[in-house]
Formats: sequence, C-alpha cells, structure tokens
Amino acid sequence: MLKAVIFDMDGVIIDSEPMHNKAYHDMFDEVGINVSNELYESFTGQSTINICKRLCDYFNLEESPETLVALKRKHYKQFFESNSDLGLIDGVLDLIKDYHSNGLKLVLASSAAMTSINQIFDRFELNPYFIAKFSGGDLKQSKPHPEIFIKAAKATGFSNKACIVIEDSTNGIEAAKAANIFCVGYDSFHSKNQDYTKADMVIKDFKEIEFNKINNIIN
Repeated sequence: MLKAVIFDMDGVIIDSEPMHNKAYHDMFDEVGINVSNELYESFTGQSTINICKRLCDYFNLEESPETLVALKRKHYKQFFESNSDLGLIDGVLDLIKDYHSNGLKLVLASSAAMTSINQIFDRFELNPYFIAKFSGGDLKQSKPHPEIFIKAAKATGFSNKACIVIEDSTNGIEAAKAANIFCVGYDSFHSKNQDYTKADMVIKDFKEIEFNKINNIIN
C-alpha cells in the first residue's frame, strides 16, 4: 500500500531550469570554458558541487570546485530574487495537496543546495506539506547514486516498497531504481533529452498520478 511520495524539485515542483541554465552559463563565461550542450545535459539531476568537480577535471581548471559553486550560486541568487514570474509547475500544488490530504508522507529529495530548496519552499509556502527535505549537496554521493532516495525513504518510516519517487531526469530515475523504489518519470515540456525508459511509469500530466489512481497502481 502506498504510504509516502518522494519528490524531486527542479523540473518536478518548479521550472527553475532556465535560471540554473543562465547561472551556469554565466559562471562558464566567468571562468572561460565552453561547455557543449551534450555535456551540460549530462549534469541534469546532479548536485552543484559534483558538477563543478566534473568541470574542474574535464577542463583542467585552476579554480577549485568550491569557487565554481560560489560563482554559480551568486548568479542564481540574483536571478531568483529578480524573477517575479517564477511559478510552480502546472498541477503540482494540487497533487501535493491531494497526497497530503490523503495521509501520505511527503519528502523532498533534490540535488539542489538546501539554500535553494528553502528559498523555493518559503516562497511558495510548501513546508507544511513535507515531513523532510534532503539536498544532494549535503550527501557524499550524487544522483544517479541512490543515497539520497535511500535516506528519503528511511525518513518516511516506511519500507521502500511503500514509497514512490517522482523524477524528471535520467540520473534521478536511475537513482530511484537503484534504491529499489517505484519511479514515476515526469516527461514535461521543460525536460530536455532525458531517458525515461527505466521509469516504472511515465506521465506528462500530474492528473495521471492523483492519489486514487496511483494508489490503485501501487497496490
């Protein structure tokens, strides 16, 4: 029986990808590197620090990964504070409320930094619905490693088989499956060149996984 739902944030709860994209590319320009679209897309679902470690290795940079992280976060903060049009992805707030009202435990498991997570949760008043939040930046391993989902499932107090994960990225889906958790792949307009073949279920609209529908599937 379904007892808990683990949400990714970027691309599932909020379309922050344009801000991340601009922040990263401004950082790339600042340190003088040319990152191909293919390489950039491979970062989706990974923590900022792990992305910056990869960049330092790939481009043999003199700057430290921590320096790159600070530059990227500086640009992101500027965009976040000035972007009054930023909103939740269509239908996700209704889904969160639907799950919460039906007694499911909700956990956030995002590769974003906790500062970014808290900015989003405070801005859109999401904290009352979630029992825990996990940031990949605080963990040893990054998606596609399952560490974040193993910890998130444990926080619910239920077995992995009583949980589902909602993800939009290749790395996130692989992480959920490596944690042995049922994974819903959210194939949205905002997701670019991600592989959903390993997901247990693929959706394009959150109405497809309302409580009454997903509960029947999981049972």
